[in-house]
Amino acid sequence: MPQQRPVTGSLCAIVTPMLDNGALDLPALRMLIDWHIDEGTAAIVIVGTTGESPTVSVDEHQLLIRTAVEHASGRVPVIAGTGANSTAEAIALTEYAKQVGATAGLSVVPYYNKPTQEGLYRHFRAIAERVELPLILYNVPGRTSSDLGNDTVVRLAELPMVAGIKDATGDLVRHVDLVRRLKSHPQFAFYSGNDDTALPYMLLGGHGVISVTANLAPRAVAAVCKSALEGDVAAARALNERLMPLHTKLFVEANPTAVKWALAEMGRIKNALRLPMVPLSPQFHDVVRAAMREAGAVA
Repeated sequence: MPQQRPVTGSLCAIVTPMLDNGALDLPALRMLIDWHIDEGTAAIVIVGTTGESPTVSVDEHQLLIRTAVEHASGRVPVIAGTGANSTAEAIALTEYAKQVGATAGLSVVPYYNKPTQEGLYRHFRAIAERVELPLILYNVPGRTSSDLGNDTVVRLAELPMVAGIKDATGDLVRHVDLVRRLKSHPQFAFYSGNDDTALPYMLLGGHGVISVTANLAPRAVAAVCKSALEGDVAAARALNERLMPLHTKLFVEANPTAVKWALAEMGRIKNALRLPMVPLSPQFHDVVRAAMREAGAVA
């Protein structure tokens, strides 16, 4: 399968709506997908960290991927979270994502195991060689305790199915180095995994952001991306300034605690998470609400 040009713009790392008893709320998920499409979100990223992938079962994980693909129905790409700290499990999830029609898989660096760079290379190579589905690497060392080095990314970029990276290091120097070293790979996609540094990331060669903030302000995040990618720096900066409080305050507690609370405030989902995650602490309600107002997400 030849690689296609990267999807550009705002890719929403969508939440997984749940009922008060912890069951998946698929009707609410479908409504969120429709809203994102109407608001200009470029792609839906389903069952990532924001989608509470650590606390859904394998069957639920697959159901969420299938539901998103079926409901999007080709209107926007659907990128499926398919990572695991077991290579065999990551392959199985990626195979399922391909089977049901996902556009790509997003595969996180194996967590807890702390593999070497060679181990990371072989992990992703095994997935890419086994499943004919574009694979986006996801490096988030703050959560995984393992860091996918640029040398390893460059090696992986030589594999036909490795289509890009979601970089959640926040390290723009590393980003510039990687963009420089992969100039001969125009099909390789660079996505910021951090909303707060997404604007400079795009101005320095990135294709977009896999965004948490887009859950609440999809049109605004899409507008920042459009301006940045078109080179309208002044407009992008002005738009991004309004969003910066959300970029930071949505992480006053571990994601997706704040974003789910905020979406419940907007009446779009219930404020329900699964243990060990618990609802946003009351001391942060006004903090997040103020950020929502500044961004225009609520009146």
